[in-house]
Amino acid sequence: MNSTLLQNVPADLIRFIVVAVFSLLIGLEQRRQYLESELESLFGTDRTFTLIGILGFILYVISPQTFLPFLFGGAAMIVLLGIYYFNKTQLKQKFGMTSIVTALITYCLAPLVYLQPHWMVLLIVIGVLVLTEIKQDLLNFSKKFDNDEFVTLAKFLALAGVILPLLPDQPISADINISPYKFGLAIMVVSAISYFSYLLRKFIFPETGILLTGLLGGLYSSTATTVILARKSKEEVSGNRVVAAMFLALIMMYLRVFLLALFFNRDVAMSLLPAFSILIVVSALIALYFSKFKKAVVNTETEKLDTKVHQNPLEFKTAALFGGLFVLFALITGYVIKQYGSHGVNVLSFVVGVTDIDPFILNLFQGKWDIELGVITVAVLNAITSNNILKMIYAVVLGDKSIRKEIIISFGILIAVGIGVTFI
Repeated sequence: MNSTLLQNVPADLIRFIVVAVFSLLIGLEQRRQYLESELESLFGTDRTFTLIGILGFILYVISPQTFLPFLFGGAAMIVLLGIYYFNKTQLKQKFGMTSIVTALITYCLAPLVYLQPHWMVLLIVIGVLVLTEIKQDLLNFSKKFDNDEFVTLAKFLALAGVILPLLPDQPISADINISPYKFGLAIMVVSAISYFSYLLRKFIFPETGILLTGLLGGLYSSTATTVILARKSKEEVSGNRVVAAMFLALIMMYLRVFLLALFFNRDVAMSLLPAFSILIVVSALIALYFSKFKKAVVNTETEKLDTKVHQNPLEFKTAALFGGLFVLFALITGYVIKQYGSHGVNVLSFVVGVTDIDPFILNLFQGKWDIELGVITVAVLNAITSNNILKMIYAVVLGDKSIRKEIIISFGILIAVGIGVTFI
């Protein structure tokens, strides 16, 4: 019965109600914005905006084919709003145009309701309501940006959207079995993952605690995060939570490497999945033990870490360093494979663990090397295990003496499991 009743309701009536309700909502939001302001300085709020929406509806339905009444009405709206804005700037010395733009959007609701999908109209209205409501939040958010933040982001977008598609996809040479396109793509993907972590730490979680630092820092660099946490353990911070945070960073490191493998070489990713699942579970159990079962008194003030401990991963120096290591490892990997085969790759994978392992493993993921899938999988696991040994050394040397035993035992367990899954 209800469906039959709705079918008998004229479509134009439903669209009119939608336009009127949406216009009223926008007007109510405008009134709420200016509850503490002088309403005389405004050209209108709830009733005015509702009437603007209805006016747009009337002028559109008069001639939906030619749009002429609607266009003339829009021109008249612009003239009237222009006069209002001129007087506002002269008398009140206020230069904001948010209400004027919002009024023009409200006027355009009718053709949107008629010509566009319902989800798009709803999305536009939601966007207007949210953007006009979060003025102060946006102002506070913009203050967090550094002077060159947008310039750096613009450079990254230019590299990713303009330069990268133009790069050739043929190997650079016989010695460097990686194309310029894959070289640029590797830098873009790694930088994007690190940039995501950077944005979360800087703008969403500006005052991160120990555990959250481990999670977010692991996406950026688990080695750098381990160093930061180790140094933090010498302050009035729970050493057990520091160890837990280190293993949370390791969990994110495994996830980051898996995502890179999934993006560049799905076969390698599936081959790594069983071993990574075991290592993630072991890391999670260790983190849980130190954060829950071996709990200590938490001082939230001393646990806060500075969000500026990492530089922007899109900065040129960071990308240049990664690119240089990527080319270097491409040369070394190609030479080792030609001279020593799979055994040489296994040895090399242990050696590169003392450096940034991302350029090395990305070479393995992308390069057309004359080695089997199992060799690549073992090499990645070896590099990670070697890098975990380096992290343990950093944590022991830089960390507080009170947690050295815990660090050695917990890292020793993970390293032993890593070696075990590599042999399996």
